[in-house]
Amino acid sequence: MPLRRLIQIITGALAAALVVSGCSGTGGTAPVTLGQAKRGGSAVVAEVNALSSFNPFSTNGNTDINSKVGYITHSGFYYVDDSARVVRNEKFGRYEKVSDEPLKVKYTVNEGVKWSDGEAIDAGDLLLAWAAGSGYFDDADPMTGLGTKYFSVASDTSGLATTVFPEMGADGRSITLEYAAPYADWEVAFDVGLPAHVVAAKSGLNDEEDLTELLTDAPRGDREKPVLNTALKAVSDFWNSGFDTTALPDDPAIYLSSGPYIVNDIVPGTSVRLVRNRDYVWGPEPHLDEITIRFTGAVQAAVEALRNGQADVISPQPSAGTEALFSGLESQGATVQRYSQSGYDHLDLNFSGPFAEENVRRAFLKTVPRQAIVDAIVGSLIPDAKPLDSHVFLPSQPKYQDTVKDNGSSEYSKVDIEGAKSLLAGSTPTVRILYNRDNPNRARAFTLIRDSAGLAGFQVVDGGLGNAEWARALGGGGHDAAILGWISTGVGVSRVPQIFRTAAGSNFNGFSDGDADKAMDQLAITTDLAKQDDLMAEIDKQVWESAYGLPLYQTTGTTAFNSRIAGVKSSPGPLGVWWSVWDWHAL
Repeated sequence: MPLRRLIQIITGALAAALVVSGCSGTGGTAPVTLGQAKRGGSAVVAEVNALSSFNPFSTNGNTDINSKVGYITHSGFYYVDDSARVVRNEKFGRYEKVSDEPLKVKYTVNEGVKWSDGEAIDAGDLLLAWAAGSGYFDDADPMTGLGTKYFSVASDTSGLATTVFPEMGADGRSITLEYAAPYADWEVAFDVGLPAHVVAAKSGLNDEEDLTELLTDAPRGDREKPVLNTALKAVSDFWNSGFDTTALPDDPAIYLSSGPYIVNDIVPGTSVRLVRNRDYVWGPEPHLDEITIRFTGAVQAAVEALRNGQADVISPQPSAGTEALFSGLESQGATVQRYSQSGYDHLDLNFSGPFAEENVRRAFLKTVPRQAIVDAIVGSLIPDAKPLDSHVFLPSQPKYQDTVKDNGSSEYSKVDIEGAKSLLAGSTPTVRILYNRDNPNRARAFTLIRDSAGLAGFQVVDGGLGNAEWARALGGGGHDAAILGWISTGVGVSRVPQIFRTAAGSNFNGFSDGDADKAMDQLAITTDLAKQDDLMAEIDKQVWESAYGLPLYQTTGTTAFNSRIAGVKSSPGPLGVWWSVWDWHAL
């Protein structure tokens, strides 16, 4: 799973790095061996959101469900378990630090590892993943708008951006990355991505060899002298959007697998059917022959599906008033797992349009009824639940309490309609808010925000879109604010620059702060954990001072499964139950 996103968009709740919603467990486990459970059988899993892309590494494709499908149809050098531990997959290949000064890391894919069309996974695939994740060829200047950003990757590129052009191994299955400076997250900075031979063919090249030659010959991007590389632009354009779809493509090349499962069928907006990849032996091998993912949306629909036998596993986004539904399942013999996710919901304001003025941003934020939102959505799921007061830390992290005392969050601790009116000075700005209208929690938050902001004079327009469309609209210009969520793997610190660094892949609202950028540059090369916390606290304060937006609440997760399935274990990260899909087995 290449171009590791430390954070993903939560189309249900809180992306290398951030994604949408998940569930937690209680520690890492080794995969179940074939001697412990039988092979065969099937399962139906209910998910909140609908599939929209086979490229979860792109800005548009970086959603929870796309990442989950991507995870079980791709293999790589490592995975992250339910205790945020990096587990190396040496059946797939190996990576090793060659030197510290300069930092060099060599990646080698094992012989025999292949895509589901029979093509070997090789150095060309590694080179494409590096090209997409490094920003090496970009010459775009975010300040002037000149130049070209080629690959629209969701992950933070600041680490791989310091690498020189990779050294290709003579074996044809390896590359070596050399960093210009130490990089704190080097161990999770890189992995295999999309099939290079497919991207080559679909972008007008003869074969993967031509693509490798194109990347090798193309110069590093120079903002001072931007030059459009039309052949590279064709490659990146296909990489960015050529794998986007809500239906099963006619060409199987668009949905090739290198992982334990292969997509077999899609009913648009309804379900995805996957079957076991019988050639897959380069990672933990699955037991189930078939998995169907049903898109159920609201909690009630997921619970009803489990109760009626239409689903075996569910992980909906719980909210206030739904706890009784899960208690009812337990009384019927289902197993229910409850946990706090490593994610959060938030409101972000665009630094353009009506919110280009700081006073208008501050006025709007003063109207947001955060405690009322927490009461309506979190309710009794967490005792004495309170709004989240940090953009970078969660309450369970040691630095949280010290940080919130001095980061500026207290200015928005309570609704202040009169203070908002004073800042507006009689103006009545019209603002459009984007959110996932098919997600009940997002819809509830929007209604509360709209009604409260109206008391200060804001004219709030409903910009909600369906669950297959809203995420790709985040980077567009059709809205002034967005309600969304991020969820982190819990590994490394790249999640912070992924969101807040100027022109970063997941910086959707145009935030740019020179001091924050400098702190993030320092964060990337800092390995001391205490110093990392200090730098993130500094960044948090700068984000609050800019009236960037508001964190709303830490998301919670609930997973339930019936007695037909065993081996299901939740994770607090973006993959939820899917992180150990190979352990699932039928009873």
